[in-house]
Amino acid sequence: MRHFTSVKQLGDLKEAFAKARYVKENPFADQALGRNRTLLMLFFNSSLRTRLSTQKAAMNLGMNVIVLDVNQGAWKLETERGVIMDGDRPEHLLEAIPVMGCYCDVIGVRSFARFESKEDDYNEKILEQFIRYSGRPVFSMEAATRHPLQTFADMITIEEYKKTERPKVVMTWAPHPKALPQAVPNSFAEGMNLTGYEFVITHPEGYELDPAFVGKARVEYDQDKAFEGADFIYAKNWAAYSGDNYGKVLNTDRRWTVDSRKMALTNNAFFMHCLPVRRNMIVTDEVIESPQSIVIPEAANRVVSAQTVLKEILLSL
Repeated sequence: MRHFTSVKQLGDLKEAFAKARYVKENPFADQALGRNRTLLMLFFNSSLRTRLSTQKAAMNLGMNVIVLDVNQGAWKLETERGVIMDGDRPEHLLEAIPVMGCYCDVIGVRSFARFESKEDDYNEKILEQFIRYSGRPVFSMEAATRHPLQTFADMITIEEYKKTERPKVVMTWAPHPKALPQAVPNSFAEGMNLTGYEFVITHPEGYELDPAFVGKARVEYDQDKAFEGADFIYAKNWAAYSGDNYGKVLNTDRRWTVDSRKMALTNNAFFMHCLPVRRNMIVTDEVIESPQSIVIPEAANRVVSAQTVLKEILLSL
């Protein structure tokens, strides 16, 4: 594996899950692999789980780690070609990227959708420049359209907790006060479509995702109906995708909040969320604090997903 930007690059899922199990059971077995190698983690956006889990994964592999918050620890970066740089951005990404590549062996990039241009976001303008110009293996720590390390951790978690070979997994939209990217729901849908699970997406009208990510999922606009018999509920907000509404909040209807009444419609489903979560908007206190909530084991598996991917990248060097 040279670059990692999508769970599709995991290859055979049985093999990927087996590699993840080995990493989880033997977290320090491959420290020689990363010795004298340096990971540069680059953040254009805030992070808690991604930063901590990926840094921990790299350390487990014996790597040196450099963490750079672009917004606080570096010159402001210009990203557009052809711009007269007479403003507050003294360095261009096209020089910064190859310089960064000189200081490391692997680069992780976190850069959210800006909601300024759907074309730029869905072409992964920032991430793709790192792949093109850094000269190093690059992996996504969440990009404009996908969050593959999160999705891999989600898939590992479902594999660990499922009680049947083909569980029913429901991804539900839930209200949020801010416009959030489609990266997590896109990526989760992409991952679920690689499995044999029954997969349902439920959301209000107007929140349809890019059909390329929806894939073979069943879309249900009635949340109660979608929840019936579910084995896993994955809650997440996302902003509108379609047309002129791209990046907009169309709805904050709290009837879509995941509560105990809705969870009672399920097959004693496990509750999942990528975190951070807005309590009593996305999910009520009683649901996220219930024994069926697996958000903490899910977050813990972020180390496993990152370490599994980093190990494959190191093996390719």
